[in-house]
Amino acid sequence: MKTTFSTTWKNSTQPRKQRKYRHNAPLHIKKKFLGGHLCKELRTQHKIRTIGIKKGDKVKVMRGKHKGKTGSVEKVSVQHTKIYIQGLDFKKRDGSRSLYPLEPSNIMIMELNLEDKKRMKTIQSESKTTQAKPKKTEEKASEPREKPKTTEKKESEQKKTSGTTKVETKPVKKTEEKKEN
Repeated sequence: MKTTFSTTWKNSTQPRKQRKYRHNAPLHIKKKFLGGHLCKELRTQHKIRTIGIKKGDKVKVMRGKHKGKTGSVEKVSVQHTKIYIQGLDFKKRDGSRSLYPLEPSNIMIMELNLEDKKRMKTIQSESKTTQAKPKKTEEKASEPREKPKTTEKKESEQKKTSGTTKVETKPVKKTEEKKEN
């Protein structure tokens, strides 16, 4: 099987090809997998649902062994698509402590680290695009729909022929012929 990255794997419905796509993806695509959901307060405030997780964000673990625990993001590994939270660690066999790796899908962002000006701009630009979309759908929903003219013709034709509907049948020929000996 091909081991170099291909964008055609993204279109596949086979789970093995989806895993392969995520595993062999280059770093600029793996960065997109590191997004986390915002809590309800941040979602209403910024009008976006997800954003990339950065070092310094305050997060809450939603699934797994450490469910319900909160802490700030200590490290983000793009290569392994894992997030490491301060205070969530485990003891190794040699006695040293190591941070516990978590999937970004199992985390909810409680507070954003807005020290980065570039990140603030992306939040504002994303919120503007989400505001523009609902207005278009509201206009379409408020307008009454008209019936197409073609259906009216079909209905009038059905009314005319409703009393005199005939079913045409073709005569069936018998294929069995008597053979004369």
